[in-house]
Amino acid sequence: MKQPRAILFAVMAITLFVGTLPSPAFAQDREVPYWATLRFDTVNMRKGPSQDYPIDWVYKRKGLPVKVVRLREGWRLVQDPDGTQGWIAASQLSPKLGALVVGEGNVPIREDASNTAALRWHAEPGVVGELMRCRENFCEIDVSGRSGWIAAERLWGVSEM
Repeated sequence: MKQPRAILFAVMAITLFVGTLPSPAFAQDREVPYWATLRFDTVNMRKGPSQDYPIDWVYKRKGLPVKVVRLREGWRLVQDPDGTQGWIAASQLSPKLGALVVGEGNVPIREDASNTAALRWHAEPGVVGELMRCRENFCEIDVSGRSGWIAAERLWGVSEM
């Protein structure tokens, strides 16, 4: 009799544990506005908050930062770096923070958060990276496994909300 009771206890414990794990959509149920990134290489933006609405835009940029400005059930009204707004399914977004290099001309990526720190490389506008942290008007980003510091004013996706 003790064995079925132990099995029942184990199943209940696993069920409780799995039930407490956050889902990707739950991780994005927070106060707006907030930053997110595109989870996949191809993400559809729709005119409204369901698959019944037509696709307005197709993004081909995994990691592209977007600003979430409104929540509606499993959908998020987002704004992209160009100011375009539309609806994306919450499952298509990641809570990871990202940054997009903006502005004119190449920008130096440095070894530390300083204009005098050693130069690692240059990035051109349009480069997307994972946002690691920010300090002293600089942000550390990781671009395909290479990290460095860039002036925060040259990044979209890092402003305080």
